[in-house]
Amino acid sequence: MFLVKREYFNKIYIIKGFITALFFSAFIYLSYFGIEDKLLNTILGLIAIYLVLKIERKSLFFTGFFTGMFWFYWVGNSFVYYDAAYLGPLVIFLFGFVYAVLFYFIALFDYIYFRLFALFILSFIHPLGFNWFIPELLFIDSYFPTQKVYFAVILASVFMFIRINKKLKILAIIPLLFIYQDRGIYIDNPKLNIAMPQINVKQEQKWLKSQLSKIISENLSLIQKAIEEKKDLIILPETAFPIYLNKDEFLLEKLTELSSKIDIITGALLYENQNFYNATYHFSNGKITVGKKVVLVPFGEKIPLPKFFVDLINNTFYNGASDYIEAKEPTDFNVDGIKFRNAICYEATTNKIFQNLKDVKYMIAISNNAWFTPSIEPTLQKLLLKYYAKKYEITILHSINGSENYIVRP
Repeated sequence: MFLVKREYFNKIYIIKGFITALFFSAFIYLSYFGIEDKLLNTILGLIAIYLVLKIERKSLFFTGFFTGMFWFYWVGNSFVYYDAAYLGPLVIFLFGFVYAVLFYFIALFDYIYFRLFALFILSFIHPLGFNWFIPELLFIDSYFPTQKVYFAVILASVFMFIRINKKLKILAIIPLLFIYQDRGIYIDNPKLNIAMPQINVKQEQKWLKSQLSKIISENLSLIQKAIEEKKDLIILPETAFPIYLNKDEFLLEKLTELSSKIDIITGALLYENQNFYNATYHFSNGKITVGKKVVLVPFGEKIPLPKFFVDLINNTFYNGASDYIEAKEPTDFNVDGIKFRNAICYEATTNKIFQNLKDVKYMIAISNNAWFTPSIEPTLQKLLLKYYAKKYEITILHSINGSENYIVRP
């Protein structure tokens, strides 16, 4: 037993795994500190791939462990708001362990060809439906595109560098020259005067009854200000109105009245047919359109486990609350003849929300990041939105509570 422990927990393996994880995560933390240098990210990404293909199998276990923690430590932050802060360290460890196993799988058969194949398919593996780990995201702010076919070219180039004769290693650069890219696809901003006010309601205050009147009053003031500034549209973040908005007749009437002067898109909850939905409301010229969330957050809005475990977890951590219900298909809002795909937080970083775009060039994404701030979560989310904006050639307007609003272009 002692020999096995010593063999797998040798400090050299741990150090190599830690260093590789640093390279694999550097682009997130550089972006967090406002450093988005394409050359630096290109070099760091290539080094990360090289190390994953070269280091010992046992080191890869620790690469996965530290990568899981570097990317997703922030998930544990949300448990504070369920009076379960003690679970935070356990959640961090579990993320580390899950990705340790996945990275160890890369070298299950210790042949570089298998490592190449396993690393490529790693972005198709989403433990319990959580899909925020995408290896090609390493190159989102680099000189290389991030589509999977180009990631395969990058892997092939690094493989060539490892395997060919020292004097010929320069040839490994050739495949990279064919995928070099220094600019994206430009899509004009929608021809609308849009207000996206920055909102920072603390998570511990957001759902307090004592704060509800204040939150509603501030939202209405923001809408009134946008009207005075002659804006065409105002976008408020996820659950900006932390109530079942369709059940508040007075507020519905007020927002409907204001919509004769400005289009209003805002997040709120929806209660319908004894089901609960996370939703976006669009008020326009006295009419209301509701977009329900299509992809729910695993363990946050929906427990991806058999019913027995769902009930147990909901009763233990969510005071017996039921899961939200997901819509069958995405919703598009029409504002002055311009279509916007609706996306609520997590679903904006999934392929499903981008289905059947047709003539839709713009997306309105709304989020509540107060669950996780301060952390790198808003940064990772932005990098993922960049990835999907490029993949689907769509401009994303992101209105957020708890972190900075922004627009992402392809």
